[in-house]
Amino acid sequence: MDITAVIIWLLVAALLIIIARSSIRIVRQYEHGVLFRLGRVIGVRMPGLRLIIPVIDRLQLVSLRIVTMPIQSQGIITQDNVSVDISAVAYYRVIDAVKSVVAIENVAAAINQIAQTTLRKVVGRHSLDQTLSETEHINSDIREILDALTLEWGVEVTLVELKDIQLPDSMKRAMARQAEAEREKRAKIIAAEGESIAAAALGEASDIMMAHPLALQLRNLQSLVEIAVDKNSTVVFPAPLMSTIGELSAFLARENQSAATAAGSDARPPAPAPVPAPAAGPPSKAA
Repeated sequence: MDITAVIIWLLVAALLIIIARSSIRIVRQYEHGVLFRLGRVIGVRMPGLRLIIPVIDRLQLVSLRIVTMPIQSQGIITQDNVSVDISAVAYYRVIDAVKSVVAIENVAAAINQIAQTTLRKVVGRHSLDQTLSETEHINSDIREILDALTLEWGVEVTLVELKDIQLPDSMKRAMARQAEAEREKRAKIIAAEGESIAAAALGEASDIMMAHPLALQLRNLQSLVEIAVDKNSTVVFPAPLMSTIGELSAFLARENQSAATAAGSDARPPAPAPVPAPAAGPPSKAA
């Protein structure tokens, strides 16, 4: 065999290898393959080993996995004319491989641009307080708008979340003062409610003490016991206690005097019995 034949066989083998390599395609599990034949869509190829006709066929792979797309921060003016910088993140996935290839040129760039404009439009319809407190509602509105627009592209937006909200420094200080005033308001309301409850309880206690005078004395004695725990050298007696002590002293003095009077009357000798006077006779008649 001459050298020319060897070269021809080598060229044929290389050509066969190139043709075999270009005709074999592997579609991975998370992909679908859109098959074009002479520029026309033939169908979708499922995951696995797929054979195509070289030069005539072209198999474009489309990933079906969820894509995380950050929405860059942008200045937005809210409904109450407050400028805020808001960034978000969107999650989407391809549900129709043919539409995602045929209906639009670049899915990721299109969703990024429409997400920015939708974020600006939705946030602009809300005030600052609503933007800060109703983020779930805003996220739902943005996702519904994006989902309706991207459905024609074969793409489904699964989730949109506001990631960061930057406020001006002056607005931060104003909100801090507002929060402090709100806390002071709550503290004063709670203190007033406590005073009202305490006054009602003291009123009920005073009614009970008026019905039972000894209850006030017992309460004063309890106060003295509590004061004596600290081993104070000076004890201040409340005025009601002093009057109670004076009343008790007067009561004890009266009791002692009554007892002494009773004892003295028991020690005296008994008085003699009175002698009965003689009975008067009938008057004598004159002679």
